[in-house]
Amino acid sequence: MTVFGDYSSYYNLLYKDKDYAGEAGFINDLIQKYSPDAKRVLDLGCGTGRHDALLAEKGYAMTGVDMSEEMLSIARTQPLNFIHGDIRAVQLDQKFDVTISLFHVMSYQTTNKDFIAALQTAKAHLVPGGVFIFDFWYGPAVLTDRPTVRVKRLEDGQIHVIRLAEPVMHANKNTVDVNYTVWIKNKKTLQTEEIRETHHMRYWFLPEINYLLQKEGFNVLDNGEWMTRKKLNFTTWSGYMIAGI
Repeated sequence: MTVFGDYSSYYNLLYKDKDYAGEAGFINDLIQKYSPDAKRVLDLGCGTGRHDALLAEKGYAMTGVDMSEEMLSIARTQPLNFIHGDIRAVQLDQKFDVTISLFHVMSYQTTNKDFIAALQTAKAHLVPGGVFIFDFWYGPAVLTDRPTVRVKRLEDGQIHVIRLAEPVMHANKNTVDVNYTVWIKNKKTLQTEEIRETHHMRYWFLPEINYLLQKEGFNVLDNGEWMTRKKLNFTTWSGYMIAGI
């Protein structure tokens, strides 16, 4: 089963409370600081394209890549350039000023091999002097405030959604299996659908990220707590990294 494959149509509802506008503004601020002349941006793991649409409003020429055709079918309702591809292997015949990878796409790269392949993709599509911005699960915080069972309930005019998340940690792999069970009830027909998916996630530590970035020819420019830009700490579940070539 493809991650996000079955419930991609419910994805935007599940994350309707996510501050996409604030995050796009945050990314724009980082781009303006580290690549102020940037015009072309490649989003690796674009999902339904909500960040891309908001960044396009700020004047960037956006291209998004995702491996989920279901997610891209939603993204393509917007007049932007979206391409089906695996961020570990996709090869586009163009270069960009900035590559981004958001909403923990890099934490879905659970092996060093996959992470390095994604870094190589980001680098291969950057112009000289370009920058790569991504977020990730930060290990010290994950181990301090460990994942717990969570329930999320949302609804719109057509459906009611309940999502149960049950995490299983693998200490010797620095990974978490997030086992999702999603129940979708059609308000009109009262029919209920159940979907099960497991998302494999990796939490990262700065020394290993810095090492892998430098190994692939990046210069580490900045890191911090996602959205706040505070120094990474034991309460920072979500961190960001900026690297240049």
